[in-house]
Amino acid sequence: MRFQLLALLPLALSSAIPRSETVNYDGYQAFRIKTHGNAEDVQGKLASIKYNQWNYRMDEHLDIAVPGKDVEKFKQMGLEWQQMHEDLGASIREEKKYKKYSGRKPDSLPDDEWFDTYHPYEDHKQFWEDLHAAFPKNSKMVSSGTSLQGRDLFGLKLYGKQGGNKPAIIWHSNVHAREWVTSMTTEYITYNLIDGYRNDDAVVQNILDTYDLYVIPFVNPDGFVYSQEVNRLWRKNRSPPPPDAANQTCFGTDVNRNWPWKWNVVRGGSSPDNCAEDYRGESPGDTPENQGLVAFVDKIAAKQEIKFYVDWHSYGQYILTPHGWSCKVVAENSEEQVDLAGEVKQVIKEVHGTNFTYGPICDTLYAVNGGSTDYLYDIAGAEYSWAFELRDEGRFGFVLPPRQIRPVGEEMFEGVKYAITNM
Repeated sequence: MRFQLLALLPLALSSAIPRSETVNYDGYQAFRIKTHGNAEDVQGKLASIKYNQWNYRMDEHLDIAVPGKDVEKFKQMGLEWQQMHEDLGASIREEKKYKKYSGRKPDSLPDDEWFDTYHPYEDHKQFWEDLHAAFPKNSKMVSSGTSLQGRDLFGLKLYGKQGGNKPAIIWHSNVHAREWVTSMTTEYITYNLIDGYRNDDAVVQNILDTYDLYVIPFVNPDGFVYSQEVNRLWRKNRSPPPPDAANQTCFGTDVNRNWPWKWNVVRGGSSPDNCAEDYRGESPGDTPENQGLVAFVDKIAAKQEIKFYVDWHSYGQYILTPHGWSCKVVAENSEEQVDLAGEVKQVIKEVHGTNFTYGPICDTLYAVNGGSTDYLYDIAGAEYSWAFELRDEGRFGFVLPPRQIRPVGEEMFEGVKYAITNM
């Protein structure tokens, strides 16, 4: 989800933090404020304090984080709000109670206790290698390139019978660094697809016998590591500021505003300001992470039909279809995609009661320039091109407690199984 920077942001939440300074969110509190359609009035009242805006649905509400010194002043403003995090620093520490990864036993998958906590990046790498080792005849390690700091954009290809030439499904996650639950979710789904195939689950076997599935769990590994080690709420990659930028302290490009398609056609769909959280880069596709993804996708599209693409995000609980770059240009099969999204919404709700909103990106959420789903649909020819915004709707936001990892995986596993078998 988009993270809109406003005036008077606290230094601890800006894009300008040097790597050597670990960000401390102790005492910060997060709130959801009802705007009742008067977001400008709410923002006017907030102008006297430092805060950070977490969401962009200002017609309905504002989600903000407030430093401790301004909390009492905020509470005296007479706004209608509910608490998200009473102590954001404490919530982050709870997230970082990682369990040591014990690997896998011969001829088995890793223990599924993996899904009880979040994990350091290096453990994630080993986990994916272990998934491959548990399914060696029906999987292959793949890569979409290398990040700016030299990290491999690794992934896994899964297939059943005659892998290699079937229609393709492509998923990737953690393009936005702080959205930790997204990679945990693609891991949960991949894990259970392998487990199901190994144990003769008819639905799973049909999926992998019909399609080749490509999963890239960490599109933005540099940003993800930075979010774990320095600033939990970091969003972008770690690219340096352009040489001619007015502000030389702001790092990072939003890789999901950097796709070389409709890169800057919509006002407000991305930003030319390198300090903004939705900074689109200096030119289309100028980040190494995006260049690798584009090449990876284009290579698959050249030899295999792309049936289903998902870019996994959090938070907000949305199922989003093309287009983001226009609210007027309707995707050729928009009705078909939206109808299926509505059915998937119901399947997801049946698991734990979680409610999703669905529809085209621009109409349902906001305009997006240079976004992945539009490139995959308009250029790469994906028949279904979606973005999921996972839990939650605003109780915890980006800092989702570890206890919710498994239920998120469970509901999304059922959702995507339904989607794939009903396309």
